Amino acid sequence: MKTLTIEAKWAILFSVMTLIWMLLERISGLHSTHIAQHAIFTNVFIIPAVALYVLSLREIKSIGFDGQMNFQQGMLSGLIMTLMITALTPVTQTIATKYITPNFFQNFTNYAVQSGQLSLKDAEQYFNLKSYIIQALIGTPVMGMVTTLIIVLIIRTKTAKA
Repeated sequence: MKTLTIEAKWAILFSVMTLIWMLLERISGLHSTHIAQHAIFTNVFIIPAVALYVLSLREIKSIGFDGQMNFQQGMLSGLIMTLMITALTPVTQTIATKYITPNFFQNFTNYAVQSGQLSLKDAEQYFNLKSYIIQALIGTPVMGMVTTLIIVLIIRTKTAKA
């Protein structure tokens, strides 16, 4: 399966990009002094995430399928890559919250309580590594496959109608 190595490469690149994004959030103060703006700016991550999916699926089409990729092939490749990214998510979350921003959960718990968004109990249940890993294990496949679907519909090789 010649596409498997390409899919694995892009899954690893996606995980590295995620860690770089978390580092940029930390450096810019979105995990501390500018925490109130985190919910807004963290959504900008969709831009590099979609760009990476576009680049990966274009490479898979070009190299893996010699420029001819149908809908099923594109969806399967996107699924495989998404499952690889999902499998790396617990490691990525752990690195981000233990090493990049070790006080991530405490900062967000404090902010949620102080701003009146959550009670201490609810904030502690939400802002912890287990909760974030579970959320990522659900959200990553959903977002990955929606992104894949849209991209594959655009870049697949269309067959001529008779």
